[in-house]
Amino acid sequence: MLPRFWRSLEELQGSPEFEDRLAREFPRLASVWDDGVTDRRRFLSLMAASMALAGMHGCSSPPPEPILPYVRQPAELTPGIPLHFATAMPGADGAIGLVVRSDMGRPTKVEGNPLHPASLGATDAWAQASLLTLYDPDRSQTVLHRGVISTWGEAYSAAREAMSASRDGAGVHVISPPITSPTLARQQAALLAAYPQAQWHVYEAASRDNARAGALLAFGEDRQPIYRFADADVVLAIDADFCSRGGGRVRYARDFMSRRGAESRAAANRLYVVESMYTPTGAAADHRLPLAPSEIEQFVRALAARLGVEGVSSGLPQGVDQRWIDAVAADLEQRRGRSLLLAGLEQPAAVHALVHAMNERLGNFGATVEFIAPISGRTFDSAASLRELVDALNAGAVQLLLALDCNPVYDAPPGLAFLNALRKAKQAIHFGLYDDETSRYCHWHIPANHYLESWSDVRAYDGTVAIVQPLIAPLYEGKTVHELMSALVDPAPQTSYDAVRATWQTEWGDQFDRRWHEALRDGAVANTQFEPATPALAADLAANLPPPGGAGEGYELVLSPDPAIGDGRWANNAWLQELPKPLSKLTWENALFMAPATADRLGLATEDVVTVRANGQAIDLPVCAVPGHAERCVSCHLGYGRTRSGRIGTGIGANAFALRTPDGGYIVRGAELTATGGTAALAITQKHHVIDGRNIVHSGTVEAYEANPHSVLPNSVHHPLPTLLPEYQYDGFAWGMAIDLSKCMGCNACVIACQAENNVPVVGKEAVILSREMHWLRLDVYYAGPPENPDAVTQPMLCQHCEKAPCEYVCPVAATTHSDEGLNEMTYNRCIGTRYCSNNCPYKVRRFNFFQWSDVETPVLKLLRNPEVTVRNRGVMEKCTYCVQRINKARIDAKKIAVETGEKPRLEDGVLQTACQQACPSQAIVFGDINDPHSRVAKLKADPRSYGVLSELGTQPRTSYLARLKNPNPRLAAASAEPPDGDARQPS
Repeated sequence: MLPRFWRSLEELQGSPEFEDRLAREFPRLASVWDDGVTDRRRFLSLMAASMALAGMHGCSSPPPEPILPYVRQPAELTPGIPLHFATAMPGADGAIGLVVRSDMGRPTKVEGNPLHPASLGATDAWAQASLLTLYDPDRSQTVLHRGVISTWGEAYSAAREAMSASRDGAGVHVISPPITSPTLARQQAALLAAYPQAQWHVYEAASRDNARAGALLAFGEDRQPIYRFADADVVLAIDADFCSRGGGRVRYARDFMSRRGAESRAAANRLYVVESMYTPTGAAADHRLPLAPSEIEQFVRALAARLGVEGVSSGLPQGVDQRWIDAVAADLEQRRGRSLLLAGLEQPAAVHALVHAMNERLGNFGATVEFIAPISGRTFDSAASLRELVDALNAGAVQLLLALDCNPVYDAPPGLAFLNALRKAKQAIHFGLYDDETSRYCHWHIPANHYLESWSDVRAYDGTVAIVQPLIAPLYEGKTVHELMSALVDPAPQTSYDAVRATWQTEWGDQFDRRWHEALRDGAVANTQFEPATPALAADLAANLPPPGGAGEGYELVLSPDPAIGDGRWANNAWLQELPKPLSKLTWENALFMAPATADRLGLATEDVVTVRANGQAIDLPVCAVPGHAERCVSCHLGYGRTRSGRIGTGIGANAFALRTPDGGYIVRGAELTATGGTAALAITQKHHVIDGRNIVHSGTVEAYEANPHSVLPNSVHHPLPTLLPEYQYDGFAWGMAIDLSKCMGCNACVIACQAENNVPVVGKEAVILSREMHWLRLDVYYAGPPENPDAVTQPMLCQHCEKAPCEYVCPVAATTHSDEGLNEMTYNRCIGTRYCSNNCPYKVRRFNFFQWSDVETPVLKLLRNPEVTVRNRGVMEKCTYCVQRINKARIDAKKIAVETGEKPRLEDGVLQTACQQACPSQAIVFGDINDPHSRVAKLKADPRSYGVLSELGTQPRTSYLARLKNPNPRLAAASAEPPDGDARQPS
């Protein structure tokens, strides 16, 4: 029997509120109507107002702008033809290689670099949204001295004077994130050589301190693991969201998903996940076990003992079925050398050390996991390094503090009282993109350049170096970190361009010119990845393991970086603030996540406000009950509660950094929850655009599919309703899309890529609550099973470009029509905003501009827009176009080639990609010409797993989906059919 899917707890319970919302379908959009009878006079007055607004829209004029011509047009620029440049986006855990499109000298779109090992042509939501940060009008624009505008020369003089006053650098302290730039590492060494008494502190709010400590326990040295997911048959992720977190997230998602889906030629892999809160990796799991943090450590110790790690013993967590751990252990042992275990950064050092021991025991070293030196060179305990700085500040020993691209006033553990210590510095200089919480209390603030304005070099997760080259001249009076360091160290200060070249001139010698141009062209420096080495496991590992941490009184609180705004550095990015977080679908703030059973036990409901107390601190948070969350613990995302972020990020949510332990840990024991009696509205999109009573998503197992390929789909999808409408013959191109649900993990890269490509506006929290979000592509999450631990399937939903599109027949002005290549097209200047098309769309994918969402006034934001896509105004309907601007360009290019060759225009498969397809890390989306039987999309549509959503209605959608297939362990499937012993929990 096919599973029954549900989208929200209210739907599962069949609450009256859900039924009322479903019956009205668009309750918030049509709020002008009341529950009574609307008479003819009321109807006519509303229609008159609607037509008047449409007329006003049609007669509006754009704001006046000065236009200045070139005196001499640059030779490489041709109006209307963009250029593309390779660069890289830096990150403390590794850079991602990019190819950036430049339109007339301004970057307008970010794509992955196929030649970069961390990208392979894909990106993530952060890389896509980094473009908005470049043009953010709230970025710091000038040097400040005690909050007053100053100059770079005065700041430079103050810094040099403070350094000259200290003997051999005594009293000079620098704090920065981990250094992954070879040039900055060279400049760091030069500064410490010139000032041997200077101290350089390394601090990252979301650090790898636990992973470092675990490596020291296991090997006696810090080693960084590199995972080979493509070679792993069985994977066990211990609270490790490897699909969407970490420096290798994009590459790892692709490698892991290469063993899944219709196009995979290898045997399907199997994924076990043990975690506290549902993550994209957990949604991709074949088996998932929700556990509280203390239970996860207990589980790992029990599994290590079961796999034969010497000196380790532990019982199972309460309620976990012994058959589950026996089946997992047997599965891992049967695939020695082709299995893989990994732990998340929040897990304690003991868990990381035991994971290393189990991988070594299973013969995975050198096969599915390799080890390299840390990409940041010499590593530090981030929390201990920050504590050393605080001690020096409190002792009055800091003459000069340089805070480089960090914000410890906001995110330091509260027990350190960093702000009080900072006030004791004789001279403090902050360097960063924003005038933030830390810069407010420093004597000087120097604005940093965005990476798209900078020359630099950075290492990827495996050590590969990429040259960061600017796409645009600095928009504001900023500097790069290399210029700042050169001004402090070099007798003759260098530009960042000269500093980076100097690093590699020493490295390449006579081959410099050739290799430099190759590095700029390819976006990666060949043969710079770190050589892997197999470390020896410590013989006394078990004896040196710290004792397991107990749950203690109260609740365990799990803190983790927000999946949208990270540790807070993206807080002023409106694209990311409005991006629905994976699975929870919360936008614009953080909340206290808990299991539905936990909420019921406490007498709480979603949107109730509670006070969370831990480590002597307290914050107020709204409750959000989510399926699949472990009991006996709660979770909260970091990055909110900013007090000095910009107009977008300031004052949103609560600062959960205030609850961290003094050592900077992410797991807080003994948290107390107290209901305040208040409520707070949450902007959650999970209940928006619900399609009821339909066959929307389908799933099955690999075993069942191999036995009968037609078993995973119901018969109704193969027998659509008859139609009276004539069929159309497409002689040229016929565009279509196929989305493999086995590969989609809900990472949101496609959503932001679509927003960036198509100038999709942001509407704000209040409008999101009213179901007025404008994303052309949404990620619907469907659950099957009990809310304690259901299976989750993510389905990207966009305009289906139906052959028999219901929206086309109801538009009174023919604003939505069908093209001769099968596209459902929008003609914006015809649209008068009746919204009939939206009401008639069964997929609920059309978006209406209720207000002037697009900012057409702020000058710098005009540089952000894709010039090939119309910016829509108030009163206009919009939707996915299959990136018609890209189709037009590819068609024109094909016609040019056809004129030269005398052949019929054709496109090589894969040349044309939509924005969502190009960004997707897991290659779940495939677009192309369905008239070409050899194209990937045509082959996927011919697969027995392929189906069209609501195809039984006769809409004939051009977008098809491939049913999601899981690869469960047969032993666990048999165990789940039998009653467990005692009160054992049933993992999925």
